[in-house]
Amino acid sequence: MDALSDRYSVPFDPAQIHYEQSNVTLEQPAAKETGSDPAPPRKTFQADQVGTIAAGHFIHDSYTAFLSPLLIALQANLGLSYAMAGSLAIFMQLPSLLNPFIGYLADRISLRYFIILAPAVTGTLMSSIGLAPGYLAVAMLLFATGISVAMFHAPAPAMIARVSGFQVGTGMSFFMAAGEMARAVGPIVVAGGVTWFGLEGIWRLAVVGWLTSAFLYWRLRHISARSSTQRHASVSSAWPIARRVFPPLIWLMLGRVFMMAALTTYLPLFVSDELGGSLWLAAASLTILEIAGFVGALSSGTVSDRLGRKRVLFFVLTVSPALLLVFLFGPTWLAVPMLLGLGLTALAPQPVMMALIQDQFPDNRALANGTFLAIGFMIRAFGIWIVGMLADRFGLSSAFMFSALAAFLSIPAVFKLPSTKIEA
Repeated sequence: MDALSDRYSVPFDPAQIHYEQSNVTLEQPAAKETGSDPAPPRKTFQADQVGTIAAGHFIHDSYTAFLSPLLIALQANLGLSYAMAGSLAIFMQLPSLLNPFIGYLADRISLRYFIILAPAVTGTLMSSIGLAPGYLAVAMLLFATGISVAMFHAPAPAMIARVSGFQVGTGMSFFMAAGEMARAVGPIVVAGGVTWFGLEGIWRLAVVGWLTSAFLYWRLRHISARSSTQRHASVSSAWPIARRVFPPLIWLMLGRVFMMAALTTYLPLFVSDELGGSLWLAAASLTILEIAGFVGALSSGTVSDRLGRKRVLFFVLTVSPALLLVFLFGPTWLAVPMLLGLGLTALAPQPVMMALIQDQFPDNRALANGTFLAIGFMIRAFGIWIVGMLADRFGLSSAFMFSALAAFLSIPAVFKLPSTKIEA
């Protein structure tokens, strides 16, 4: 027995332990200098880092939310039709086609500085719209803004997934809820800016974006934006998963895109032209929708962690178009409750779909998310153009009704989605 214990015993050498620890200490600064990951991702939910990224998302998307309320002033100043006014949103989303490429890079090298600088760049560009002399100049500013938006949104969800541990749905809920709250606050901020400074003077609002980028640099300069796994599968190996995941997602997005275009792009114009509301009332309608959307986005991803992605998607996709029909044809006193209900349900699927993407592509999260966003852009551009064309020909009320009816077509796609672990 003594011989056996001597054979398998390991001598205790404090000097050796100290030497190995010192090696670890010496390696960490090198990781920061080269930009590689200083440590493997933790499996716990890092609330402080999730909150920091969500805060950056809030400020960043507050600027992109300036556009819809400004369409009222731009339409009057430039003499635009509904389709032309709505097409300005397409210019801002056009660079989303770069998202797969940005995501591919983000899975292999950390693009944290894209996330850090985006609030400053986006804030500067969106606050300069009032200085643009014509339609083409506005379109060019929005196209440049779209590049900054793509640089932020492709790697940011991968960073969120990295610091969320096993609670990816919860992390995505915080991230997307911040975006929804931004779209609630942004219209009110820009309406106040136009009131106080005039359309040409809203460039002053850019200072908040620069302060936000400084804060993000302080908090995130050592956090990786790479995929949360240590290995990265090739694009070809991800193709079988993509063939299973993306067709039903595209079907789902096609069904609801007209309703989303109507609510997020044309709602201020609907309130102004169809209901005779002022700029403040038009901005307030979007704010009401997005405040409820904040709650819906915050809860939907978290609930989907517990109940499953498909159950949550089925519920919200069934309820939201029915609420839009009540908003259009119900009594006036139901308008605000229906906007609240639409925010809770119509805006809730996005974090659930993004969490599903993160579930299915653990080795190529940023690439898959970038592809998802690029497909979403093409579908959304199509939806904005169709709704604007219908509004020019038949009126905004008819375009909104068509959008609600088309949204019911997305429900069968839920049953084609792959099941998550909790559903299986």
